[in-house]
Amino acid sequence: MGNLTSATGVIAAEGEKKAKWIKTAKWVYWVITLLLVSTMMMAGVAYLAGASFSKEGIIHLGYPVYVLKILGVAKLLGGIGILQNKFRAAKELAYAGYAFNLAGASASHALYGDPFLKVLVPLIILAFVLISYRQWKTGWM
Repeated sequence: MGNLTSATGVIAAEGEKKAKWIKTAKWVYWVITLLLVSTMMMAGVAYLAGASFSKEGIIHLGYPVYVLKILGVAKLLGGIGILQNKFRAAKELAYAGYAFNLAGASASHALYGDPFLKVLVPLIILAFVLISYRQWKTGWM
């Protein structure tokens, strides 16, 4: 009887530990995801508003200014896609879109010959995309 009681206690402790880990994982997911989405959606609004720093940046890289409208809409829709939980395919596409956008931004800065920091910043934001995606795919959300 003693072994059964101790085994039950171990199982209960493991269950509590797992529940605590899942709660922590959810917090990590939401903090990272909200930072990511708010950053990308603010950039989308700035692009759509035609903020001077956005225009200067896109012209600097050799792209036409109208690209800002396309990217602005894509960033806003991507944020909505990531925050919603009803349509998994839309969420997958939003994560992929953000990943391609950030990889392209980093490559554009690198190929233009910009300083390393301008190449690195989109890659740091991409790391947030990958962490958020990984946390979502674990199935805890």
